[in-house]
Amino acid sequence: MTPRLALLCSGQGGQHAAMFELAQRDVASAQLLDQWLAPVLPGLSLQAVLSDQDLLFSNHLAQPLIVAATAAVWSALQAQFPTPELVAGYSIGELAAWHVAGALSAPQAIALAQARAQLMDACLQPQAPQVLFAVSGIALRPLASLLASQRLHVAIQTDADSCIAGGLQQDLLSATAEIERLGGKITLLPVTVASHTPLMADAVAPFADQLRQQLTQDPALPLLSGLNAQLLTKKEQAIETLSQQLAHTIHWSACMDACAERGVTAALELGPGAALSRMLAARHPHIACRSVSDFRSLRGVVSWLQRL
Repeated sequence: MTPRLALLCSGQGGQHAAMFELAQRDVASAQLLDQWLAPVLPGLSLQAVLSDQDLLFSNHLAQPLIVAATAAVWSALQAQFPTPELVAGYSIGELAAWHVAGALSAPQAIALAQARAQLMDACLQPQAPQVLFAVSGIALRPLASLLASQRLHVAIQTDADSCIAGGLQQDLLSATAEIERLGGKITLLPVTVASHTPLMADAVAPFADQLRQQLTQDPALPLLSGLNAQLLTKKEQAIETLSQQLAHTIHWSACMDACAERGVTAALELGPGAALSRMLAARHPHIACRSVSDFRSLRGVVSWLQRL
């Protein structure tokens, strides 16, 4: 029986030195990558970036590189896969998802990722550094109230007692003791912008303008909106969703539930990283979940899917 497949597109945080290796083993995809990355890395080699953690996790490079990695591995695998049931993306991965779904070319999506990063970086103020962090161990409703009282914000809902939150670094310092007193655990993330919080509000309208210029066709595959887990099928919905998600909470837990409700039986995270496939497997164990990062070869990815 052909599996009902969901494709998951990773967000920031899972970058690693080998994130392009599988795609580069496919000759056509490797050639495309060279073309796509030339405008992203002027004066830099890809290997230099991959071997330098500061560069690899810098916002202005991380976002286009993640989209390029997703596009490259999908380019190598697409012809060998059944038509997916849906596509879902996490943060910057949602932009990559609109490429995977056929609404944007890879060069368009990568250029939009560059523009997105630049607009978000423009919301930073050197005297008030921003931070993104994971919190677990506290129910979401009281946690959201606590965060709000400290001028912090829920950025991504991941489970009933866990989320990604963001705000100013100074406000996190003030809130840390109370979060820990209530039993919460804080993990700082290697992201220097408070994505999906009101601190990114100034980036919303200009990014919507960029999207209007680039989105000229509807997707061939349905996508899940990170804002509310609704199924999207029109290019106009991308303009609204991809711009508004910069400054509003992403409901990833609802997206995972929507995969189950749509009858998805298998999910593949296109990478880099494996956080999304692990979260979905933990929340809905009946769905077979893997990431391309789990495999040593593209053939291994295809064989896994064929065995389901």
